[in-house]
Amino acid sequence: MFNPTRDQSRLFLFEVWEKHRTGTALSPLESLALSVVLEHPEYHGVLENRERHLEREWRPEGGETNPFLHLSLHLAIEEQRSIDQPPGIRAALERLEARHGAHAARHAVMDCLAEVIWQAQRHGTGFDNAVYLDCIARKRET
Repeated sequence: MFNPTRDQSRLFLFEVWEKHRTGTALSPLESLALSVVLEHPEYHGVLENRERHLEREWRPEGGETNPFLHLSLHLAIEEQRSIDQPPGIRAALERLEARHGAHAARHAVMDCLAEVIWQAQRHGTGFDNAVYLDCIARKRET
């Protein structure tokens, strides 16, 4: 399994944005990442300034959203959808999209994904697919 470092993940997004701006051909994964980036114009300025933002820390306790984490979670959800992993994620996301719209649905799933990852890290356990899918199902009800 590919497990990039923080800087590798950030460099990937910087490079995707640079390729987009210069009209350079993109790989399928880069194209998917670009579609996520294009939905977030509020982060384009960050991606245009690698030197300033490559090592910057965003502090949630200060009310900051880490744009790289946000974009990476979006990308993870799109990858999950494309391979339906965990099984049922594609259908769950489609149900949420029908109820709340595409972008809002992905943000609801993102909340669940971040929570399940945080719980796994906090407790030193693996990612719990059942808890993740249950969280998503509960989002559909709200």
